[in-house]
Order: sequence, then structure tokens, then C-alpha cells
Amino acid sequence: MTPAQPPALPRSPELLLPAGSLDKMRAAFDFGADAVYAGQPRYSLRARNNEFKLEQLQQGIQEAKARGKKLFVTSNLLPHNDKVRTYLRDIEPIIAMRPDGLIMADPGLIMMVREKMDSSNWPDVPIHLSVQANTVNYAAVKFWQKVGVTRIILSRELSLDEIEKIRQECPDMELEVFVHGALCIAYSGRCLLSGYFNRRDPNQGTCTNACRWQYTTHAGSEQSDSGEVIPIQLEGDFNFAHEQEEANRAFSACGDGQRHPAADQVYLLEEAERPGELMPIMEDEHGTYIMNSKDLRAIEHVERLVKIGVDSLKIEGRTKSLYYVARTAQTYRRAIDDAVAGKPFNPELLLELEGLANRGYTAGFLERRPANDYQNYITGHSEGHRSQFVAEVVALADGWAELEVKNRFAVGDTLEVIHPSGNALMKLTEMRNLDVEAIEVAPGNPLHVCIPLDARFAGALIARRLVAPLTPPGSPTAAPPSTS
Repeated sequence: MTPAQPPALPRSPELLLPAGSLDKMRAAFDFGADAVYAGQPRYSLRARNNEFKLEQLQQGIQEAKARGKKLFVTSNLLPHNDKVRTYLRDIEPIIAMRPDGLIMADPGLIMMVREKMDSSNWPDVPIHLSVQANTVNYAAVKFWQKVGVTRIILSRELSLDEIEKIRQECPDMELEVFVHGALCIAYSGRCLLSGYFNRRDPNQGTCTNACRWQYTTHAGSEQSDSGEVIPIQLEGDFNFAHEQEEANRAFSACGDGQRHPAADQVYLLEEAERPGELMPIMEDEHGTYIMNSKDLRAIEHVERLVKIGVDSLKIEGRTKSLYYVARTAQTYRRAIDDAVAGKPFNPELLLELEGLANRGYTAGFLERRPANDYQNYITGHSEGHRSQFVAEVVALADGWAELEVKNRFAVGDTLEVIHPSGNALMKLTEMRNLDVEAIEVAPGNPLHVCIPLDARFAGALIARRLVAPLTPPGSPTAAPPSTS
């Protein structure tokens, strides 16, 4: 009798990181990314903050191929006629570089590129459908498959169950899902705020992030002859954020609590630089889903996404820092590897992401559950593992590392050395300036200081642990870095 075979391990999905520059691309690869995406000049949704020109794209594609990695070129704006006219001219040299894929959103541009690939000597580059196309069902996936698209980046508005249904109905289409990064307040990024305020159209790559400006709140009344919302003076020390937090605890959608009495009122928003320009907002029983969304963090759902069979897990943030790229790549790499190996989710991974600048975290629409859903993860584990990025190693010699300081740290602090070879914790016992004079504090940018550090940590990033002591002996990061 043939012995029963153990169940096959799930296939490892691609880990896809943003590349706002060549240095960030290299960091993404160093810390575990399988692929990166970079923007095409003029035609991506980060046109204002894109360090990739044709020369950098060529170099990036060559470096990625040499490392056995992939680079996708994002060309996902929704063009007006003028950019349609110039598009084929500007995309042709990029097609000739043979990137591993083009991320596109506009049906007309996709049609034009496919026609060129089918009828001329243009190489056949895979086309990935951008999240901007708002794909939310399996019928749409099948449509795009028929017109030659090879991968669908699914809308952020889908739940895990909906993603699984699409996977079942479309088994031979590559699927990509966002798992980390900024969320837009509009449907899959189709926002109008920046265009409304500044005439900078987000869908043309010139978003000014108007949803994250500072706004104040005014109460409003609808008691006007025209139906227009009229502002009324708020009494007392009213704080809308506090009131909304209190309301969230009482939403009937999250339990049996009573709805907050202020939840059915009309409010008006006033942006700090536009006094007197009041914008009405409304709230229903599910909350107020406008203005400055929390950031997406779905690392606890990686295991489910791996089991579903999603082909690529994507992190947002082409304008974010090198530290953001390194930390997210390293952390999500561990989550994917654990899931593929059948290991349970490690809540410490949530805490490793707490040190990144963020506006609070949410799992978005992947799973709908109460607002306090993280309490068992966060409060049940050491919050002292939270950290702040403080420096970057720029040189190493004779057991000393020269650091470019980003944020304050001091002798006596516990530092985390973040490196592709593995992280380590150390208690900082001495520090000196570039004149070899002992100092106690590195107050912040643009200072350069030196600390003892082993030569194997060349190019490392340094974070300061905010509370806790060193990890107990025997843990993977317990030993401080050698200075020999």
C-alpha cells in the first residue's frame, strides 16, 4: 500500500515593492522583494514624485534581471486627448527595454499597445491591469483576459471572500492584491479632491494629497430656503476626532451598542488654508469614510491570501522612505515564508510595522470587523518592540560605523540594526563625532556620528527601540552586534 503523501505546501506569492528610486529598488531586493514597480515619466500616478527617467528605468531593468528579480513599469494614468496623442511615442523606448510588465489602467491605451505588439516588431510585454481600473468581480477579470491582459490588480474594496471567489472562477489569471500602504478616500484611487482644490488632477499623476491636509469641523443645519447646509456655531470644546472615536465604540454595526447621538447630524469641513469654504459631510451607521484614511496593513491576512492562491502581494509607497521600503519588505517576506511553511501568524510582525510613520492602521475592506480588532494582537504582546528610524550606516572601518542621523538617539538607548543578513539589537554604550570626540546625544539630521559596529552591517539601517530592554537570551536577535 502506497503511504499517504503529505499535503503540498502552498505556492509562495510574489512580494512586490515600490521603487521610487534606484536606491529604494536595491533596498527592496536586498530585504526580500521578488519584484518592484517604478513609474513611467509623465504617465504614472506619481508623476510629481518620480526619480525614474528613461536612463534609470533602463538601469533598473538590467539590475533586476541580473539578480533574477522583476521590474514592472507603471503607466496607469487616465489620459486626456493630449497624452493619448503622445503615448505610443513615449512608451516605445520603454517597451524596447523589455520590462517584466506594464501596469496600465486606460482601455484605450491598452488597446493601442496591444495592437502595436500584435502587428509590428514591438516585443510582447505582459500587461497588468492597474487597481485604477476598479476590478471587483470575476466577469470583469474574464473580460480583461480576453483582450490580452495577463494580470489583474484587484480593487482595494474587495473582501477576502470575494477575492477567493474570483480566484475560483478565474484559475488561470494572475491576481495581485494590495496588503500595505496608503489608502485613498475615493474608489480605488479615483479621487477628485486635489483637482477640485488645486486643479492638479490625481488621475494625471499630480495628486497633492488634499485628503491629508488639516481640516476643522463645523456643525451645520439644513434649515435654509435653498436647501444649502448653513454653518452654526459649535459650543464648547468640540473635537470631531474624539467624537467620532466615541461614536465608533457605539456603532450598532459593530455590536449591540447604541448609536452616538451626534452621528445623524450634518457637519461641515473647513480646510486650514481655505477659511470660510465649508464642505458638508454626512455619516451613516457604518461611520464616516472620508478625509485622511488610515493606512492599510494586512499582514495578518497574508496566510489566507497565500491559501487562496493570490499570485502577488503588493505594497504601496513609491514616495516613502528607504527605511519604509526595507522594513516592509523584510516584514512581509517573513510573513509570506511563514505562511508557505505552514507556521501560524506571528503577532510580532504587526509590532515591527508600528515604527513606520503611519496615520493609524486598518485592514481596509478585506475583513469587516469591530474597530478594536487589533487589541489581542497588540496588547497581548510586548509593545516595547516599537521603534523609530534614527540613522543610516554610510561607512564602516576599524569597528566603527559612520551614521547619517535622521532622528534623535543617545548613549544608553537600545538600537536595532536592520540588515538583509538579519537584524540585531545592541545597547549603545559609546558614540563619537567625526572629530573622534566622545558625545552622548545625536540630536538629529543632518549630523554624522560614529558608533561601534561590526563590518558585516555595511549599509544597515538603525532604529531606536522606544521602550523595552533587549530581547531575552536565546531569541534570534538577542546578541548585540560585535565590534571586533
